[in-house]
Amino acid sequence: MKKLILTSIAVATIATSAQAYRGNGGYYNSYNNTQSTSATLTQEQKDALVFMYQEEKLARDVYLTLNDKWGARVFENISSSEQKHMDAVKSLLNKYNIEVPVLDDTIGVFENEELQALYDELVEKGLTSLNDAYEVGVTIEETDIADLEERMENATSDIQRVFSNLLRGSNNHLSAFNRQLDSSLDNTSNDSYNQNNSSYKSQRGNKKGGHRGFGHKGERWGR
Repeated sequence: MKKLILTSIAVATIATSAQAYRGNGGYYNSYNNTQSTSATLTQEQKDALVFMYQEEKLARDVYLTLNDKWGARVFENISSSEQKHMDAVKSLLNKYNIEVPVLDDTIGVFENEELQALYDELVEKGLTSLNDAYEVGVTIEETDIADLEERMENATSDIQRVFSNLLRGSNNHLSAFNRQLDSSLDNTSNDSYNQNNSSYKSQRGNKKGGHRGFGHKGERWGR
């Protein structure tokens, strides 16, 4: 009887935890299930949250725009994931009473002038061809990874937890864009195009760590 009661309690606990996990948007908001911290953020830590929210919006907006142009499922799927990234960072902003930096959620509109210029630049390239659009996806995810890794170094434990989850998602996105680009290049029949891009395919796997994030002026592409 005692064993039955304990088993029932364990099952109920797991079910409740699973429901809370799903209700909070999965692992992106998993930190909400931990004890709230009373840590006070430095200005640098606050700036990191503000910037990452806008950077996730940049990724979402670029992918939505490129999906409208090319209708490639990868852009539709990942743009939805980027919205979850935004929501996760927004939860941290609200937790620490930091004003959400995007007052206008219109696609392609940014208060940060550097990100506005980047959006325009990335979209211009991505509208050139579907291969260029995939390259834009690779660039965004590589630089997003670099920015997350940099800002995790001095973050509080709860911010690190969320950024770590976002980092895992960005690595998955990067792999998806790389697969699309590799497949597209392999199926291209234009010999001159393949010749111009053969070195690109062989080098992309070695570029992690060589890229700088969008937060570094003058090195936005890292190539």
